Amino acid sequence: MSADVSYTVIGAGHGGKAMAAHLALMGFRVTLYNRTAENVAAIKARRGIDLASFEGGPHGFGELEAVTSDMGEALRGADVVMIAVPSTAHVELARAAAPHLRDGQIVLLNPGRTCGAIEFKHVLLDCGCTADVTVAEAETFIYASRSDGPAQARIFGIKEAVPVAALPANRTARVLEAISTAYPQFIDGVSVLHTGLNNMGAIFHPALTLLNAGRIESTLGEFQFYIDGVTPSVARVLEVLDRERVTVASSLGIRARTALEWLKMAYGATGEVLHEAIHNQPGYHGIQAPPTLTHRYITEDVPMSLVPIASLGQRYGVSVRGMDSIIRLACFIHRTDYWRRGRTLDKLGIDNWSVSELTQYVMQGV
Repeated sequence: MSADVSYTVIGAGHGGKAMAAHLALMGFRVTLYNRTAENVAAIKARRGIDLASFEGGPHGFGELEAVTSDMGEALRGADVVMIAVPSTAHVELARAAAPHLRDGQIVLLNPGRTCGAIEFKHVLLDCGCTADVTVAEAETFIYASRSDGPAQARIFGIKEAVPVAALPANRTARVLEAISTAYPQFIDGVSVLHTGLNNMGAIFHPALTLLNAGRIESTLGEFQFYIDGVTPSVARVLEVLDRERVTVASSLGIRARTALEWLKMAYGATGEVLHEAIHNQPGYHGIQAPPTLTHRYITEDVPMSLVPIASLGQRYGVSVRGMDSIIRLACFIHRTDYWRRGRTLDKLGIDNWSVSELTQYVMQGV
């Protein structure tokens, strides 16, 4: 596909607005969908978004084909559907989209967190969707961006390489080809188990937030999250969680990147232990802590990232006591049951599958 491809971006938050504007500036036909009409009223009135960017980055007025809160209208002419909302909304969106999807469309979760594509496809089937749709997920969001106003967005950076995998993996090449003109940064992520189990936010975000809970509440986040928050003891907890994640991946025949390997790959930061490597990452200096514990680092990363990884561990005989302890701390603090709310294997429809059955499903779809 070329610039003739038509995109629909689902979600008009920090990420969705930047993505829609950038795609439009690149010359693609773009429709923007947001569930709440008043939140995109200014964009609809202007028929586009003003995009600012880092030096040399994309900028200008991105004129949109349509702005809508009607899912049928949003999906009608789309070749590629880019979902850029918190992963806690994926189930609701899958249910809303199911009656309107058609053969040949691509739905890409930006990102899927862990088991996002598996969950999305399971919900589509539950809703009786018979369209031959390819569901895929990105390992992380390609932009560092924010909403700058009702019809304004800003991009701070664009990642150079983002793994993407389709479900099943034998469709990944088709997905990458379809979006290659817009996003040459997307690369083959092997499978949705690889993208989901290399989800580093699952390791860093919830534990670091919860182990600094008192400090966050007493200072309203007025400290450097990774520099002040990652003490030697906190880093040792992160190392335990990381070992559990890598072991869960290994039980599925997957060689996941360790946190140390990821820090070196993504930022060139090295160290003998995680505490040292994190403090050697210049980009972490100056990043403030969340101002509240009601933050996506817990509300999204626990149910959509930690819970599915821990569930896979429990199913395939891996000790995940560290992950379970962090999940339970989150349950206590928020007075909710993240195990019940999260992506457990029964919700994904894979709770009785063997490793070989799960592997065959993610690779070949059967």
